[in-house]
Amino acid sequence: MTALWSPSPERAAGTLLAKFMQRAGKPDWAQLHRWSVESGEEFWNLVWDFCEVRGAKGDRALVDGGRMPGATWFPDGRLNFAENLLRRRGETDAIVFWGEDRVKRRLSGEELYANVSRLVQALRAMGVKKGDRVAGYLPNLPESVAAMLATTSIGAIWSSCSPDFGVQGVIDRFGQIAPKVFFCADRYLYGGKEFDLQGKNAQILASLPSVVKSVELSYSGGIGEFAQSHSPGEIAFERVEFNHPLCILYSSGTTGVPKCIVHGTGGTLLQHLKEHRLHSDLKPGDRLFYFTTLGWMMWNWLVSGLASEAALLLFDGSPFAGRGRVLFDYADAEGMTHLGTSAKYIDAIAKINLNPRESHRLEQLRVVLSTGSPLVAESFDYVYRNVKTDVCLSSISGGTDIVSCFVLGNPIGPVWRGEIQAPGLGMKVEVFDEWGRGLASGKGELVCTKPFPSMPIAFWNDADGSKYRAAYFEKYPNVWRHGDWCEFTPHGGMIIYWRSDAVLNPGGVRIGTAEIYRQVEQLEEVLESIVIGQDWPPEKPDDVRVVLFVKLKEGVRLDDPLAARIKQQIRKNTTPRHVPDRIVQVDDIPRTKSGKIVELAVRDVVHGRTVKNLEALANPEALDQFRERIELSM
Repeated sequence: MTALWSPSPERAAGTLLAKFMQRAGKPDWAQLHRWSVESGEEFWNLVWDFCEVRGAKGDRALVDGGRMPGATWFPDGRLNFAENLLRRRGETDAIVFWGEDRVKRRLSGEELYANVSRLVQALRAMGVKKGDRVAGYLPNLPESVAAMLATTSIGAIWSSCSPDFGVQGVIDRFGQIAPKVFFCADRYLYGGKEFDLQGKNAQILASLPSVVKSVELSYSGGIGEFAQSHSPGEIAFERVEFNHPLCILYSSGTTGVPKCIVHGTGGTLLQHLKEHRLHSDLKPGDRLFYFTTLGWMMWNWLVSGLASEAALLLFDGSPFAGRGRVLFDYADAEGMTHLGTSAKYIDAIAKINLNPRESHRLEQLRVVLSTGSPLVAESFDYVYRNVKTDVCLSSISGGTDIVSCFVLGNPIGPVWRGEIQAPGLGMKVEVFDEWGRGLASGKGELVCTKPFPSMPIAFWNDADGSKYRAAYFEKYPNVWRHGDWCEFTPHGGMIIYWRSDAVLNPGGVRIGTAEIYRQVEQLEEVLESIVIGQDWPPEKPDDVRVVLFVKLKEGVRLDDPLAARIKQQIRKNTTPRHVPDRIVQVDDIPRTKSGKIVELAVRDVVHGRTVKNLEALANPEALDQFRERIELSM
């Protein structure tokens, strides 16, 4: 097996990671990573210095480093998040915005700074102070970034949802944190259509009694009357404690009311700087794109690109606008250097045989990033065959829980088919078996055995920390259990086989669902699939049978020959244990707002249990197809 891609010696030597290795005195990746986890205080100190963080670091890097949770990073540090993101002024682009292929705007560094300055003054004039919450129910607009930066300039706490959330879903989230200010938009764009938001805005506000000011932003641009009367000037950034709350993100909420995950100022900034500069080779003047909404942590990750002095390429709407070519049109028009998207998007454009390599130049593109679900081996093949041969394809994985990644790219290392390149620097990632023993090989739970700066500082409304501890530390005391089923590869990378709570267990053999998806979705007739374990037989509840639901191309029906081909594809390329006992056709697959399929919700419906929070789903009506299926009663 040969690598799909390796950087040339010249390219590797020119990376920021290579320069960091020189500063650290480590000659290769293996030694660098080992040092970064064994000498975490030295490593994170060097990250601060190398990335020239603006602020005071203090004398201590880590207190109570043996406790998880309980470790405290840079307890004497003081800094401001927005100050570090607004370091690049001038007339060069800070933000470029496309609303599909219909709306196009851009802001220079100076214009962005001016907008933030006006918003800071307006927020302070109405009494917003350190620790107050500011909520944004917004499309992915330049003004959304400005509102977040203004909030954090003051030391207030930002939280956001996207307009595809229903009214109750927004209330379930913002209602828990009692925001003082509510930013919203007049409309948003999707699939070539405009959707008015004013009715939803009013309904949400009626259920948020804590809000003293609602600020409506225009999709067309501008920060509105709220801030326009203030003249831009130098921002008086409030430098806060390293672990002062920066933002509140939310769990998916598919098992109840979403958990409010509070992330700290310094930990978020340091982790993102490390991931952007060292793992993604994001340099000043680069053009960073990620297809995301304000309801997904990748928006926070994207915005932090400003701290590396890159321009943000924002996009709002459907990625399939312009005959499916709009993102690649954007890449050519704006010199995109980093293209970030979801594994499902790459799979979808492969299904329609899109061939950007033939239709677009993609001259500046150096890095393709993928997350949201495991990137299967065939999607690696597609990117190098149909998108660009000389590109670092970085499958990355982490989550809302850490607002960052456990495993991700390595710009000086090779890309192997189907593998995430490397564990994150400073992240003591291990694979544990059921009894908490480390595995050098074989499948198990993804864990982190040493503290890292971007661990949540708390859950909101969890005074004794019991919910926080139960979420990550209940199974393995003093060890972060992330909930992914995975294994290390001989190349030092990782393969993730899906969420460990959705792992199938037929006959006592544990199977990752991604292994089945990889095979099924290679078939031309299959657009998408979802697999669960059904308790079977009913009189033997400790065993399950594998049930596969398939969404097929329009006009295709599931018949015996197609079902046989699906089973043969799985049996040939995995094991007989992976072959489903039942295959059932459905018209749609339920998913969260960020595009993740919801195996646990489908499993609950099949077993007649109530799905607790339908507001977490983008298409909750899809669950109806899984109720009382006759195919599953025999």
